[in-house]
Amino acid sequence: MAKKENLTKAFLSGNEALARGAWESGLKVAAAYPGTPSTEILESLALYPELDVQWSVNEKVAFEVTYGAAVGGVRSLFACKHVGLNVAMDPLMTASYAGVSAGFVVVVCDDPGMHSSQNEQDTRWVGPYAKVPILEPSSPSEAKEFVGQAFEISEKFDTPVIIRMTTRISHTKEDVDLGTRTDIAAKPLVKDWEKYVMVPRNARMRHEVVEKRQEKLVKLSEKSRLNKVELKNPSLGFITSGISYMYLKEQFPDASYLKLGMLYPFCDEKIKNFSKKVKKLCVVEELDLFIEEHVKALGIRKAKFKHPSFQLGELGPATIGDLVAGRPKNEKKLPARPPRLCPGCPHWSVFSVLKKLDLFVAGDIGCYTLGSLPPTSALHTCICMGAGVTFNEGVRRAHPEGKIVGVVGDSTFVHSGITGLINAVYNKAKGIVFILDNSTTAMTGGQNHPATGKTIRNEATKALDLPALCKACGVDNVDVIDPAGALKEFEELVKKRLDENTLSVIIAKHPCKLIK
Repeated sequence: MAKKENLTKAFLSGNEALARGAWESGLKVAAAYPGTPSTEILESLALYPELDVQWSVNEKVAFEVTYGAAVGGVRSLFACKHVGLNVAMDPLMTASYAGVSAGFVVVVCDDPGMHSSQNEQDTRWVGPYAKVPILEPSSPSEAKEFVGQAFEISEKFDTPVIIRMTTRISHTKEDVDLGTRTDIAAKPLVKDWEKYVMVPRNARMRHEVVEKRQEKLVKLSEKSRLNKVELKNPSLGFITSGISYMYLKEQFPDASYLKLGMLYPFCDEKIKNFSKKVKKLCVVEELDLFIEEHVKALGIRKAKFKHPSFQLGELGPATIGDLVAGRPKNEKKLPARPPRLCPGCPHWSVFSVLKKLDLFVAGDIGCYTLGSLPPTSALHTCICMGAGVTFNEGVRRAHPEGKIVGVVGDSTFVHSGITGLINAVYNKAKGIVFILDNSTTAMTGGQNHPATGKTIRNEATKALDLPALCKACGVDNVDVIDPAGALKEFEELVKKRLDENTLSVIIAKHPCKLIK
């Protein structure tokens, strides 16, 4: 960890603080794909010129780039939101077997309450699934501290380490102590066939290594200061983690606490001993019953658990009292204010035509998903990144004569739409795929991507040629048009392509109004 000489303070969000802690801890390479609430981690790291930082085309690529750097001998960090980890699960599962050379930290930002997500995942389950340790900070200051601890655990135990953040930790701000950077020399590049080539023979041996590592990590969890016991009033005790700890401390400042900062593997002996020292024991956590199920498995019968209504959405200071009392969640709902496309957004033109033509629109993840809402109400599915291409094909196979099209954004197309387009060409699919090219990753704040010709630091690079790429995939017709500037021509083009028995891509190109 960095030396704490000449400390100064800064008012940082959890994402900014984590980035600062990674920089102080000798981080060298970092990569991500933008995704709320994780985006600011990479944006903050990009401010440090000595770091090698990139927006990758998707999370799988970002994971593999950073993991490769860690195997190559430098401390590396991969960041994503919870659904982004799904895209990177393939390399994560095998990275657990292969281990690392230098420290490798995987930061995953969950989104309880689904402020900007299509589901409400709980990343804590990935710990036992992938058999990797999970740390969970409760504040920006802890986020800064925990990332240094994660690098050390990663290197000592030869494993990736997950730091689980949530929206409130990522975006809450507080005064954070700043330290200095510790530069760490790169380790030599080593050729180790048995460790890093996961053919079945080697993978079987590495699985044994993982199981032995688990035993060592359990011992670490038992003695780690990240799992903190606060014994005060023995009449009430809480086992908790993350933001839940902060809410509880506000409402029950004199209670006793077992705060799990190293969330997995569990510190079973510490949990049992703590339960014996309090009269009433409550397990309080956000989202799934991750801690609760384990405490039950330990046979601790005195523990009180949350009402099932608390398994949905975020916790908050106003609802903690109901939770501890065993009552259902009683939230005061504010009047709804649905989101909508920005005034002047080029997507208005596209969706006005799609609605007028009464098309079934297979959608995707991005600003244009808001086209599903009134007044346009012209987007009918939204599942995951890239599905605007593949869902279009699937629905058309169910209804070959239907008026069905697909919609995908420029950044999302690069992320995971290209393979779907190749599949459509290869399997002789027909119809229209619209690429809504607003020249940015708009939904997460306007980040660059390969088709913009700019890196994360706004440095010029080669721009991906989307029309040429679509033609290279074998699409029959590729049209580029500005629907905002030629609405009638756009409508006539759509009608023409609908009447043809071909596979067409229409690139609706107009820059986002929020691009500087």
